[in-house]
Formats: sequence, structure tokens, C-alpha cells
Amino acid sequence: MASNRIVCRECHRVNDPDNETCDACNSSSLTEDWAGYVVIAHPEESEIATEMQVTEPGAYALKVR
Repeated sequence: MASNRIVCRECHRVNDPDNETCDACNSSSLTEDWAGYVVIAHPEESEIATEMQVTEPGAYALKVR
């Protein structure tokens, strides 16, 4: 599961634990302190993606601290 993953504080994208920067936005502001998990396959058709301002498919955290 994703519990051992890290999340970008900027774009909320879930990344592998060995990453030093975000795969999506290249930010180095990563954290292990997050909650909730959503996989967005078709952001152009998703109300959640619109609310989260997500434009790329992928796994995202719902809450990042």
C-alpha cells in the first residue's frame, strides 16, 4: 500500500520513498505526513481532479501536512 510513500507538499502527488524530488513538479518539499489517497485516471472528467486542480493522471494525497 501507499503508507510508506512520500507526498509532495506542492502538488500532493504520491512519490516513492527514495525520491528526493517530486516526479511531477520537481519540488524538493516532500513529507511523510499525509492522509487519504486518490487515484485519478481521467482528470479532465473528474470532479475531484477539478477541485484539487489536478491536470495529470496519477496518485494523490487528499491531505498533506
